Amino acid sequence: MPENHVPRTDGRRPSVSVVIPCYKYGHFLPGCVSSVLDQEGVDVRVLVIDDASPDDSAQVALRLAAEDPRVEVHLHEENKGHIATYNEGLIDWADGDYSVLISADDFLTPGALARATAVMEENPGVGFVYGHAPWFEDGESLPEPRTDLTDVKVWRGLEWLDVVCRRGSNVISSPEVVVRTSLQQAIGGYRADLPHTADAEMWMRFAVHADVAYLKGVDQAFYRIHAAQMSTSRVPHVDLVHRKAGYDAIFDVYADRIPGAERLSRFANRKMAREALWRACRAYERRRMDSTPIDELVSFAEGAYPETARLPEYWGLRWRGLVGPQACPYLQPLILSAVHKRIRTQLMWRRWARQGI
Repeated sequence: MPENHVPRTDGRRPSVSVVIPCYKYGHFLPGCVSSVLDQEGVDVRVLVIDDASPDDSAQVALRLAAEDPRVEVHLHEENKGHIATYNEGLIDWADGDYSVLISADDFLTPGALARATAVMEENPGVGFVYGHAPWFEDGESLPEPRTDLTDVKVWRGLEWLDVVCRRGSNVISSPEVVVRTSLQQAIGGYRADLPHTADAEMWMRFAVHADVAYLKGVDQAFYRIHAAQMSTSRVPHVDLVHRKAGYDAIFDVYADRIPGAERLSRFANRKMAREALWRACRAYERRRMDSTPIDELVSFAEGAYPETARLPEYWGLRWRGLVGPQACPYLQPLILSAVHKRIRTQLMWRRWARQGI
């Protein structure tokens, strides 16, 4: 739990340090910075870190800093990569009560920082707050954000970790998160050995140390989708491998602090194994055998979850292999019926076993 945090009584507004890493996103910078500076109810400082962009990002950043004293700029002479850039801002620079990392191509919604910091002011045990972050396609107009908070859900950190392990995937985009700066700097920043899933690992690390809050009914940020993003360029198998590495990192380091760590790790690995097999099944249905690494997906599933052969997706994949990709689309209803029958049989046996029958 965060320590030495009590609700303020001096009337001072919460301070928020906002880090905006930028690489070749100079044309997005003004909109992002404006969405931060326009936040009400908090005192913000902004740091734009240009990671040696080959475009005019540095010039745009310097112009924005000249227009508003709340904006600072760090310019890298050589490209340091996203992890080092993130940590430079969050660990070395941030000094506000709370911190935010938002990419130069994303936006905060009106009131996002006031809503999040109010929850942490009232709940000293909360390490970070997040909310919904609608995705929008590059070139599209921003949708109208929802800004009327309906409720706040506060999880015990390990309860939230349980949910994330059962999902087997990251539930956060990133720009919608506000963290407690002191806790961020105590537990460290993004791990360089997890270049693709460092964010997911870090949110789980927060949950090991503190509670987690979610804002219901509101949009906290807008997350832009476009071809230049790292997350859109990874194939499913590679994504699963990196995702598993993030979960493994948490349990390797913090198993002694997580009750039922082995069970939670098993949940995550089972979910990812099922996803790998499902993707292999879809390759048969869509006749994309040549472009889908089916052997790698099956190998991943077997390595992640020793009981892979008992999963319904495994038997669904075997059925598809028997009938072949040409007949698979026509026989899919029969395949699904067989898989569902096997699932019902397994559930029946488990119920009888619990009842001692």
